[in-house]
Amino acid sequence: MVMNDHTAIVLAALALFALFVWWYGGAGKPMDAAEQAQLMQALGQRLKGTQGESLLNEARELLASEDGKEFVMHNCVRYRAKALYPPGSPYGDDPREADKRYGRAIIPHLLRRACLPVFIAKRSGRFIDCEGVPDWHYVAMVRYRSRRDFFHFALAIGHEGIDVHKWAAIDKTVVFPVKPLVSLVAVRFTVAALLAALTAALLVWT
Repeated sequence: MVMNDHTAIVLAALALFALFVWWYGGAGKPMDAAEQAQLMQALGQRLKGTQGESLLNEARELLASEDGKEFVMHNCVRYRAKALYPPGSPYGDDPREADKRYGRAIIPHLLRRACLPVFIAKRSGRFIDCEGVPDWHYVAMVRYRSRRDFFHFALAIGHEGIDVHKWAAIDKTVVFPVKPLVSLVAVRFTVAALLAALTAALLVWT
């Protein structure tokens, strides 16, 4: 039986969606103790003597809840008054520009691991405040395919020195993992809908 054009289009769309689902993941195999220890060793070597060295205990706690599944990292960020780069740095002292450099540089590393920002918003006012809580400048939520991908992402940007922009920009931050209970951000459904619409259009035109 010869495959007609319409059948080929539908099969191509299904193959593309299957490839996306495989790449996007979200339900991988959990890391064993040996892999976790290897990652912590690599992270310790990378952060030794840097501003991020104090985060090793938090990294161990994050690994303790490793389950191989996708999660969202919630970030609250307050900028420094002036960006604090190492002496001799060619960059200026605008913390927002430093943060933009960081944001632009990490996108390829995120996408390589099927991770992506799902929500970023700047503060636009005040309502209920708690004593001692900083005035956050913005919040960001980033989807990671797994804790494994999160740690490999952190190691990759550290190896390339990208994180220098983050530490230069940020005065205070609170970061913690969350798992959505209710969310209208449905990436798989959105991709499926776009592919379905494109397939329908191609079927009409052919």
